[in-house]
Amino acid sequence: MASTPHAVHVEGLTRSFGGRTVIDGLRLDVQPGEFVALLGRGGCGKSTLLRVLAGLDRDISGTVLVPRRKAVVFQAPRPMPWKRVWRNLLLGLPGRLDRTRAERALTEVDPERGSGPELLLLDEPFGALGGPARIKARRLVGELWQRRGCAVLLATHDVEEALLLADRVLVMDAGVITYETPVGLDRPRDLADPRFTELRARLAVRLRADAASLSPGRSDAPCPLVEA
Repeated sequence: MASTPHAVHVEGLTRSFGGRTVIDGLRLDVQPGEFVALLGRGGCGKSTLLRVLAGLDRDISGTVLVPRRKAVVFQAPRPMPWKRVWRNLLLGLPGRLDRTRAERALTEVDPERGSGPELLLLDEPFGALGGPARIKARRLVGELWQRRGCAVLLATHDVEEALLLADRVLVMDAGVITYETPVGLDRPRDLADPRFTELRARLAVRLRADAASLSPGRSDAPCPLVEA
């Protein structure tokens, strides 16, 4: 891992588990300050990609360049090398959402300099939430991103969530990016906007097409996780 003018630069990334390729020669760039949603079904490789970018999985080949200052939120807590950050990154976890603690998570990554992360990695962070709490969490993430200006890579299986939050949506399947589209809608976004509806339908079709391409020998179960 090394610094880069991009918030994320990935070239030819490959990761395999027990002879099964989960990420296959993947290429990805995320610009500073950009909010990108990585959309895909369980088992497509998106969680593995975020773990690689977070520095939790280094058994890879290819080029991965990310900023030194980064923070990560997984759907469930796991051991982190930066416990201070994980303790304060409460977005998407069960329980009361606290704006002050969430703000602190984006300023305590480098407490000596008082500067927050240049890259925030979110892996299905709202999965444990439902109803109003999920809506509130999405809004909080969007507001924090706009105020802090860091790049964000959100892994999700929810088309609507991706379109509500991201500047650009990437569809991932079988360890590669198969489709991408800019969102290009003003914020806050209106679910009734015909442009939103058209984008949502297009991405849903894309996901169904990827699902239909599954070969009989390929499993759609989530890939195994390797703890750092």
